[in-house]
Amino acid sequence: MRWKNTSMCRWLAYLGNPIYLEELIYKPKHSLIDQSLAARTSETTTNGDGFGVGWYGNRVTPGVYRNIQPAWNDNNLKDLAAQIASPLFLAHVRAATSTAVQQTNCHPFRYDKWLFVHNGVIDNFKHIKRDLALAIAPDLYPFIEGSTDSEIMFYLALTFGLADDPVNALEMMVGFIEQVSQDNGGTTSIQMTLGISEGKRLIAVRYSTIGQSRTLYCSKNWRACQELNPECDIFSENARLVVSEPLTDLTDDWEEVPESTAIIIQSDHTVTQSFQPRSFQ
Repeated sequence: MRWKNTSMCRWLAYLGNPIYLEELIYKPKHSLIDQSLAARTSETTTNGDGFGVGWYGNRVTPGVYRNIQPAWNDNNLKDLAAQIASPLFLAHVRAATSTAVQQTNCHPFRYDKWLFVHNGVIDNFKHIKRDLALAIAPDLYPFIEGSTDSEIMFYLALTFGLADDPVNALEMMVGFIEQVSQDNGGTTSIQMTLGISEGKRLIAVRYSTIGQSRTLYCSKNWRACQELNPECDIFSENARLVVSEPLTDLTDDWEEVPESTAIIIQSDHTVTQSFQPRSFQ
């Protein structure tokens, strides 16, 4: 079975020593900007329906810059990326599915100290959107600004306890969406890779209901990051990178994240675990 809507996005997330955003967004051979024009492992080659970047600095709340124009055509992004250095940031280029091209639909989505990016789709979203939205905590609902399935997923995860146990909350979020889909006669329900952070950890998930997840790769160590700029030693030994597709040629220093897997990356260690949807009672 194939997904009916094949429009997808590209994203990356970095954790390590502070580096300028341009080192990953612009400079690599197959940078995120290059992917917005010519993605290699996506069914949608061009991702020009907006972009965004979120970064952590000296404050608890991360900064966010989003725009609806193509990432390759925004000089403000280029200038910001050359000036902002961060130890943890997420960037996303969008290929819209069934929702409008507008700034509030661009990733990353932010709530308090949390950032959230998504590549994928909730199948038949417009028919189950109301049921999903009604499950969001009343105190969180007013903060929803856009119309995407991605933002609904984020606020469901926040409702189910993202701040206390991120992976468990994400598993409950997926389990709830799958149950609502089944209750409404759906046969497939969710397809996703996720990047999430609260400023200390980087959490990445690859999952789909029917086992056809979009690609997701993780650097095994700092050497994979260093390959991006061999002439300049800018990455620390704890630097890690998660990407929809590698920013350079695939080598042994990169590994594909398996289906139904969550990765929790911190400055001193990384944990990989199975990702299994849970029932929400």
